[in-house]
Amino acid sequence: MMRFATLIKNPADWMKGAGPHSEIVMTSRVRLARNLRGFPFPGFSQERQRIDLMEQARPVVEDLPEMRDGYSEEYNGLSKIRKQVLVERHLVSREHAARSSGCAVVVDRRQSISIMINEEDHFRIQGIRPGLNLHSAYELVDRVDTELSESLPFAFDAKLGYLTACPTNLGTGMRASVMLHLPALVLTEQINPVIKAVGKIGLAVRGLYGEGTEALGNLFQISNQHTLGEAESEIIAQIEKVIEGVVRSEQNARAKLREDHQTMLNDQVGRAFAILRYAHVLASKEALNLVSMLRLGADLDLVGNCDRSLLDMLLLEIQPAHLQLAATRELAPEERDGMRAEITRVRLQSIDGPGNFPPSQTTSGGPPSAPPNE
Repeated sequence: MMRFATLIKNPADWMKGAGPHSEIVMTSRVRLARNLRGFPFPGFSQERQRIDLMEQARPVVEDLPEMRDGYSEEYNGLSKIRKQVLVERHLVSREHAARSSGCAVVVDRRQSISIMINEEDHFRIQGIRPGLNLHSAYELVDRVDTELSESLPFAFDAKLGYLTACPTNLGTGMRASVMLHLPALVLTEQINPVIKAVGKIGLAVRGLYGEGTEALGNLFQISNQHTLGEAESEIIAQIEKVIEGVVRSEQNARAKLREDHQTMLNDQVGRAFAILRYAHVLASKEALNLVSMLRLGADLDLVGNCDRSLLDMLLLEIQPAHLQLAATRELAPEERDGMRAEITRVRLQSIDGPGNFPPSQTTSGGPPSAPPNE
């Protein structure tokens, strides 16, 4: 199996790949919740029961064709920092990382599939793809789900579907979500109406790391809330239709910024580049918001020689656990802020700064020029 260091050294497929609308939709994820018959749900089980399940199930997961030569680790052998790195890479949930005995994770070599053992349910099977590509993500997890069901007796009811620890996951047990970068909707102050509209049709909007987290760096997760009474294909089709609408709204907001607020846009992107390129202290929240502005500048061709995948990798590298892993020790917050600035300066050396912008078409009526979320 793959070592942890090898896993982290290699960027995931979704970090370097381009997909439909990938300038706005960073990733598409589909997650299936499954449980075994004859075992209590993890939250209601004894430690010995969780260990027994893990010892039976983990070899089966490791033997899947998709997971050969992948990464497999029991949580008792993982440090707190390493578990947090897996969270920052969206390979495990925050809740799973907080657990220990009887928990494990198995990840394929491309980091497109991860299977958490003994999370809220016995299995959380996740597929992740770049861009707006929920159908492709679902195909990944559906194939793995079918293979596992041939060896493991999943808890299933003819009327209710797959049985899960939380009633909201009953039925398909599926959560489909997309990660969107929406800086123009934030800058033009249209983000709240969009979030409300999405919420009214039964979808949830969350922050960078899911439920209860903040939308740092203008990154938002949108996912389904209902899993009972609808087929997987219907849920995915509904979400993709909604996301395409949100993408159009962001595209329109970007066009409006260029048309009506070019000076403000130039200022935001120029300030973001200058601070990221020359700062020696960068707090996490500030850095994420500045990289968000630089990514917007790259998408709108305001920054030269700027590969979007470089910025997406940078977003990961400057996360707290990734910094501490690189330093091979725990770092105080001020040490992390210094190291974050150093890495950012180095990574952005190859980027041409914002050049001579076209004259502003209008400088009136623009929204405030303070960076978003600060």
